[in-house]
Amino acid sequence: MTGANSGVGLATATELARRGATVVMACRSAARGEQALKEVRQRSGSDKLELMLCDLGSLESIRNFARELQGRHPVLDVLVNNAGLITVKRETTLDGFESQLGVNHLGHFLLTNLLLEQLRRAPQGRIINVSSGAHKIGSIHWEDPHLARSFGMWRAYSQSKLANILFTKALAERLRGTAVTANCLHPGAVGTGLGVDRQTGFGKPIMAFLGLFFLTPEQGAETSVYLAASDEVTSVSGEYFYRKKRAPVSKKAQDRESAERLWAWSEKEVGWAV
Repeated sequence: MTGANSGVGLATATELARRGATVVMACRSAARGEQALKEVRQRSGSDKLELMLCDLGSLESIRNFARELQGRHPVLDVLVNNAGLITVKRETTLDGFESQLGVNHLGHFLLTNLLLEQLRRAPQGRIINVSSGAHKIGSIHWEDPHLARSFGMWRAYSQSKLANILFTKALAERLRGTAVTANCLHPGAVGTGLGVDRQTGFGKPIMAFLGLFFLTPEQGAETSVYLAASDEVTSVSGEYFYRKKRAPVSKKAQDRESAERLWAWSEKEVGWAV
């Protein structure tokens, strides 16, 4: 599970561990990861937990993580691509990608492809991509996907969340006929640290106020846990879920041509081809 050190990711990791799963918590920060590991261990009562470092803003870090995970766990039952980033101003990853598209989509695109063989070895592998209802206002800005000319916080975030769904649908097509499924979800409006600058604390008062009206991380994690563990979705693939039920997506998220175009573009960006 990526982004397992806080919010919905922490709550999802806790519940899956409580149910007996061996959970690998992929986190960018060692300090925050260690604290989260202790918290999940205390809350779940489980010792079947591992912390591994992975920076989704670095293609090298992703490749190193995948290589190490393959050595530790040759079979992978579930991959939860949960990590999410939202930035007020335009930032870039170590590889020069706009950060939200780079972390939320491209990082997970590469990670998933690197781990597909392990997922295929499972009796029924599952890939779960955490998207958002924000995809409904999103577009893929083909002429300027990294928004170098026209950046806006919601423009960038909604594009990355639309990309999550298009990726899921293209992936599900490629996995047709195998025992591996790929689905995505909207966790709901959850009160987390998303949108708060960790260095400056900017956004914290706003998020604290809005948190009064949001779901708890535990409530937001329910659909991720459902897709990871429920027998009801064993043969379901390529779908978008909200509150543990299939939900409609925008017209742009249904566009198969866009899904294939995004896949081809993503391969070139991360240097991956199959």
